[in-house]
Amino acid sequence: MVGTMDTKIVAIFIGMGLVTYIPRMLPLVALSKRPMPELLLRWLKYVPPAVLAALLAPDLFLTRGQWNLSPENLYLLAAIPTFGLALLTRNLVVTVAAGMVLMVLLRLIT
Repeated sequence: MVGTMDTKIVAIFIGMGLVTYIPRMLPLVALSKRPMPELLLRWLKYVPPAVLAALLAPDLFLTRGQWNLSPENLYLLAAIPTFGLALLTRNLVVTVAAGMVLMVLLRLIT
C-alpha cells in the first residue's frame, strides 16, 4: 500500500510539473526563432507591471472587501513612499527592502 501511494504522489508531482512547464515552454520554443513585430514587443513590456498591479491592488485598497483609503490602512501608507522610491531608483531589491522596512516601522508605531 505504501509503495503504491508513493508512486501516485510522485506521478502527481510530475504531472503538476508538466502542466506548469509545457504552457510556458511552448511559446518560447515556437516564437524564439521568429521576428516579433515592434508593436507586440512594446505591448509585452507592460504585461509584468499590469499583472503586479492586479495582484497588489486588492491588498492595498480593500480591507475585508471594503474600500479603505484611510490612514489606518498600513499597506497603502507603506506603498505610497515605496512606489516613489521604485520610480526614483528603478531597483527591485531596494524597493522591496524599503517596503518591508516601512511596513515593520508602521506596525511598530501603531
